[in-house]
Amino acid sequence: MNKEEFVSEVSKLGLNLTPEQLNMLDTYAKFLIEYNSHTNLTAITEENQIYLKHFYDSITIIKAIDLTKIDNLIDIGTGAGFPGMVIKILFPTIKVTLLDSNNKKINFLQELGNKLNLADINYYHGRAEEFVQNNREKFSLVTARAVSNLTTLSELCLPLTKLNGYFIPLKGSNEEEINDSLNAIKKLGGSIENIIKFTLPYEESTRNIIKIKKINTTPKEYPRRYDKIVKYPLK
Repeated sequence: MNKEEFVSEVSKLGLNLTPEQLNMLDTYAKFLIEYNSHTNLTAITEENQIYLKHFYDSITIIKAIDLTKIDNLIDIGTGAGFPGMVIKILFPTIKVTLLDSNNKKINFLQELGNKLNLADINYYHGRAEEFVQNNREKFSLVTARAVSNLTTLSELCLPLTKLNGYFIPLKGSNEEEINDSLNAIKKLGGSIENIIKFTLPYEESTRNIIKIKKINTTPKEYPRRYDKIVKYPLK
C-alpha cells in the first residue's frame, strides 16, 4: 500500500487526513525504519507494508468506535506505537498512554513523540498488572493489538477500563479464541457488544475488532500476577 492508496483507503473509513497528519505519518515511517536498523522494533520494515500493516490496520479501530468522543486511552503492549501512537496523531485531543514492558520500544516512542511535538501523551515502561495498581478503571478506551490471547488480554485490560468505557482489542481471525474468552470477559465486568470482521485491503488477511463494553466493576482480585494469569486462565 503506497501513500496514495493509504489516503484513499482511509477516506473510505470516513477519515480525511490533513497534510500535517500525513507529514507526521511520513516522519513516523521513516524514523521507524531508521531506528529499526539498530534496535529491533518490528519485523515489518518496508514503507508500503508499514502503511498497510501498521498505520492502516491501527486506524481500522474507527470501524468500532467514534474516537472524537474519547477523552483518554491506554494502549497495552503498544510496541512501536500501534495503534496508540497512530490514534494520537489522527485524534490529537485524546490523552494517550502508551505502555510496554520493552524499554527500548518506549524510548523509541518518546523520541518519536518529541520529533512530532505531541502533547498529552504518557509513556510507561512496565506491565499492565503493575500499572493498574494506581490507575484502576481510569480509561475511557483500552486498546491492544496482537499482544496475547483474548482471555489473558481481558484480565490485563478490563481492570483499567472505566465503567461504561470500552476495551477494544484488534485481533486476527481466531474465532475459537474469542469463544474461549466469553466467560472470562463476563467475570471481569465486560460484555462483547460487537465483533467487526473484515479483510485488510490488498493483502486480504482477516481481522477481527472486538468491541467490549465495561458494564460492571471488575472484582478487586483481578488482575492476578502474570504467571497466574498465564498458568491458570480464567474460565
